[in-house]
Amino acid sequence: MKTLTILGSTGSIGRQTLEVAKHLGLKVIALTAHGNIELLEKQKDEFKPETVVLSSEPDGEAKLIDIAKNSGADIIVTAISGMAGLAPTLAASETGKRIALANKEPLVCAGEQVMQAAKKHKTEIIPVDSEHSAIFQCLKNKSEVSGSQVSKLILTASGGPFRGKSREDLESITPEQALAHPNWNMGKKISIDSATLMNKGLELIEAMHLFGVSPDKIEVVIHPESIIHSMVEYTDGSTLAQLSVPDMRMPIQYALTYPERKPSLSAPLSLAKLGKLTFEEPDLDTFPCLRLAYQAAKLGQSACKILNKTNEKAVELFLSGKIRFLDIPKMIENAIYSDASSRV
Repeated sequence: MKTLTILGSTGSIGRQTLEVAKHLGLKVIALTAHGNIELLEKQKDEFKPETVVLSSEPDGEAKLIDIAKNSGADIIVTAISGMAGLAPTLAASETGKRIALANKEPLVCAGEQVMQAAKKHKTEIIPVDSEHSAIFQCLKNKSEVSGSQVSKLILTASGGPFRGKSREDLESITPEQALAHPNWNMGKKISIDSATLMNKGLELIEAMHLFGVSPDKIEVVIHPESIIHSMVEYTDGSTLAQLSVPDMRMPIQYALTYPERKPSLSAPLSLAKLGKLTFEEPDLDTFPCLRLAYQAAKLGQSACKILNKTNEKAVELFLSGKIRFLDIPKMIENAIYSDASSRV
């Protein structure tokens, strides 16, 4: 029986991971959370882990890092939101165990360090994001990317709740409107990132490190049905895609059971009932966050850190009603180019 440590068990991914663990009959030996004590207590009562850590306590961060490194679990699920997930992910990358990676920020801000540590310690990183999981499933191995077989990786995006809107339409957007994603049930931060297309920008930076490619070899395509989760285009003209209903429990399960496949909690896909799949190019004028992510990726890790940090702050300000929706990319652009100018 495989054992799990779940970092961030009370968040959306953490809760769904526990559903999958129960379905598969996996033993959970450690849980961590930040502030949702009531839910953490319920999880503790149901799954009876050996260790529970509340990171909001005075020594919580140190305990979080320790549990990431020393829990002894076969698989460490990193589902902590934001930069708080960086230090425990780096610690987990030194374990030689499997990391089911569901936190973007560690690779966005410290991708080289995380991947180098994982390589040094022979730690296996399996992506949980549906897009990166799809690419992982399409590739036989990473050497296809580093060699000459793959021409590009194609990340699909739903387009969020404001697909097709103009900049004028977005002038008076409220947090409630931005949180209403058409396909996925996610946390507040990732929902706003999806609405601005920053989520896809962070994913392209993450994909660079996971698969060892330049940003020029990553394309983003709007696919509102969220059925094709991503694709790999090969140099012979073939394109492989991974399709499934939009349900995060499927990529979570694959990260836990890889290389095996087992019956899942997700509903099977009926293409006949679906009827059609549609695609379009992203509107980078209306949603400049994706353009800024490409630029940060080309500028390097310092720019990516600033992109991520400023975006987190801007999303926080927007959710609290202190700035407008369209101020988010303005803040990010100013921060990136202020840093670039100071280093010239």
